[in-house]
Amino acid sequence: MIKSLEKTARTEDEAIAAALAELGLDRDDVSVEIVERAKAGFLGIGAVPAVVRVSYEAPDEPVPAAEKTPAPAVERKPAPAPVEAKAPAAAPVDENADYAAIRSFLSGLLERMNVTADIEIGPRDNGGINVTLSGSGMGAIIGRRGETLDAIQHLTNYVVNRGSDKHMHISVDAENYRSKREESLVRLAEKMAEKAIKYKRSMALEPMNSYERHVIHTALQNYEGVTTSSTGVEPNRRVVVSYVKPETPSNKPQSREWA
Repeated sequence: MIKSLEKTARTEDEAIAAALAELGLDRDDVSVEIVERAKAGFLGIGAVPAVVRVSYEAPDEPVPAAEKTPAPAVERKPAPAPVEAKAPAAAPVDENADYAAIRSFLSGLLERMNVTADIEIGPRDNGGINVTLSGSGMGAIIGRRGETLDAIQHLTNYVVNRGSDKHMHISVDAENYRSKREESLVRLAEKMAEKAIKYKRSMALEPMNSYERHVIHTALQNYEGVTTSSTGVEPNRRVVVSYVKPETPSNKPQSREWA
């Protein structure tokens, strides 16, 4: 007959080892079902131990003679193996330590925000790290004008780089928000530049964070007829697009050299 034993430990492997030790069986003699996967917790808080159920074949217990009843012979089929409990996609086996640290922090943070998201991590062209979040509920991750997303990015950079000799720049994006925001900012910059030239006056934009101001400055750095500057203090610092009067050729007569 099939019997089972549940064990709890810090990790799935430790729980399985404890069950095998108690039963005196080898790993090949049992089937294992993960009841609950271990969770590391957020900054060491709220860790959850692993729970496993180990099933094994036990000898049939003898039935008292008075209770025995004849039964037709039937073909015994092997019991189906227990189905392993489904869990969120695990990190790649060969994931490096930096990526694993980012994934661990963000997984804990998102869990406390009650948001389920896929976390994709890869290298950036400039040597940093790109993190892309996708799934339902991304509106809560992005927040108003990307403020929540910026906060998540700041926290991720702080936690992962804390105490490290090297500093990695980690960019966190959700549903391609940052690229869409950049396109919107470039269009806004060009529109303000056209107004500054048309009315020959300076145009002040709405307050922006340093990243967004950088996008505006970069978009207009080669735009003829305007110049950009930043004014104010955080969090109300903003970009000003100013009209620049074009240089006119001098009316002074050119001297002539006689041969």
